[in-house]
Order: sequence, then C-alpha cells, then structure tokens
Amino acid sequence: MQTLAEMKQAMINTIRRYNGMGWSPATSTNYSFKDESGQIWVTRSGIDKAEITVDDFMTVDENGNATGEFVKVRPSAETGIHCTLYRLFPAINVVLHSHGVYPLLAAMKKECVDFEGFEVQKGFDGVSTHEGKVSIPVFPNHQDMDFFDEILLQNKSQLRHHCFIIQKHGTYAWGKNLFEARRHLETLDYLSRMVWEENR
Repeated sequence: MQTLAEMKQAMINTIRRYNGMGWSPATSTNYSFKDESGQIWVTRSGIDKAEITVDDFMTVDENGNATGEFVKVRPSAETGIHCTLYRLFPAINVVLHSHGVYPLLAAMKKECVDFEGFEVQKGFDGVSTHEGKVSIPVFPNHQDMDFFDEILLQNKSQLRHHCFIIQKHGTYAWGKNLFEARRHLETLDYLSRMVWEENR
C-alpha cells in the first residue's frame, strides 16, 4: 500500500483531473481513502477542487465525525455515505464522488441504468464480457445521510459493480485502491454517455 503522502498526492492528481473534466463544478464532490492503518481521510467541505492541496484532507471516525487535530474542521456534507460504504465493503480503500453530467442524464426518471453489449462494460469488477446486461442502481436524492445509510444497506446486493447514481445529484464509485475506484467511475461515466447519446 502507498504511504500517506503518496496516497494524498495520487488523490490530488485524480481530483484535479476530474475537476478539469467538469466533474466537480463550484465546490461540489467529495473524495476519501483509508491509510495504512485503516484511518479514513476525506476532503474538507467547500474547497475548490482545482486547487486542492495535501492540507485539504482530514480524518474522520467510522461515523463521519472529525477526529484528532481536525475536530474543529467541517468534513464534506456527504461524509456519511463514504463511511457507510466502508462499513458495507470492508475490503475497499477509496471512494470517489462525481457530478459528471451523463450519468444524471441517463438516470432521469429511472430506478436503474442498464448497459448491454458495450465492450467497456468489462471495466466493472466481475464483468468479463460485453455480452449480457449490467444494471447500475439509481437512488433518489436526499439531504439526510441516515437515508443513504438505510437505502445502501437495503440494496447492498445491487451494488456489486461498485457504483451507483443519485438522481439529479451525482455518482459514487469505489474500489480496493485508487486505480480500481477510478476504473469504476470512468466506466460508469463513459457508458452513461453512450446510452444517453443512443437514446436522445
């Protein structure tokens, strides 16, 4: 596993890249990772993702409360979703949250987004062929993080492709490492664009 300094820098590179792609408008989106000891680090609230630095990560406990030297710092409003995902999937170490446009367009008025026949489907963990259908769950938006704790627990079996979409909000993707989490997020965005372009 990477050192804390290496992981922070790798996350910064990814976050700035995604910001440049338009995936984090204004101060939106949030990102987290676990360090070598299993400590959760999450991005602070209200920061410009184009200018994120190593000082913009803070530690939280398993319930999303700021810890240590950061107790007076406000974590991202959706830290609870990250913590729920870490509880549901103990093997993962990175969670990425995007506000990419195409997944939201593809998910309009749907309970899931289906992909079928696309080669890039194999970017999802556990998918080894373009044949067959891959379904990504879509959940309603909500300001109460307890809502997501419950709905993710209830729908854990539907999260086998390591991502989901929140209506008119954004996407979450995760993995055992940053490379895997990025692969899941980028696969979802690409396929969502293909489906939206195909159906418009």
